[in-house]
Amino acid sequence: MNHLENSTHSEHHFTASDAIRDIVIGMSDGLTVPFALAAGLSGSVSGTNIVVIAGLAEIAAGSIAMGLGGYLAARTDREHYLNELEREKREIIEVPEREREEVAEILRGWGLQEQNVEQAVNEISADPNLWVAFMMRLELGLEKPEPKRARNSSLTIGLSYIVGGVIPLIPYMLIHRAVSALLVSVVATLMALFIFGYVKGKFTGSKPLKSAIQTSLVGGVAAGIAFLVAKIIS
Repeated sequence: MNHLENSTHSEHHFTASDAIRDIVIGMSDGLTVPFALAAGLSGSVSGTNIVVIAGLAEIAAGSIAMGLGGYLAARTDREHYLNELEREKREIIEVPEREREEVAEILRGWGLQEQNVEQAVNEISADPNLWVAFMMRLELGLEKPEPKRARNSSLTIGLSYIVGGVIPLIPYMLIHRAVSALLVSVVATLMALFIFGYVKGKFTGSKPLKSAIQTSLVGGVAAGIAFLVAKIIS
């Protein structure tokens, strides 16, 4: 019972980590790319209609592309896991002694006394399912993917991109002068980037303040370069 409870807890932990990673990916690009596009267009137009239309089109295309990328990445991870699973199942039948020795090496690496290694290897290899699960997790470091991981990943990344992308566009929807809207958008987006970077740091284990500053700088530099390029071209 304890083993099952521990396994359930571990799977929940990894699922949560994947979801956070997807949100970070979607929000990071969502806040940065439309922001840079809007800033660049603001340097070449006076009104905000074109900025809003182009921004919304970019958000639509970007969210689909990012979501599809997340879907394909998750599908690839699942296919890799299933291929390795089949390989391990074959190996414990075709080359059991080599697989037993690999189990023993893992146990020795944990500091298990030699006199206990053989007994532990015998117990693990007595159950094919346990044996394969042991090799998948502890030799290869692979966790069984959640069945709906690909779908959930694509939706999470895509929606996060949309949420992030709308923030820099809101000022352009409310203000009709591009330059004025740009100033408000810069303040709003940099604040959003700072807050997002801080929260991201909390969840990813890095220093929150450092993460907030880095995220804000990346977004600000991208927008600044886009604005300057548009000014030079126009």
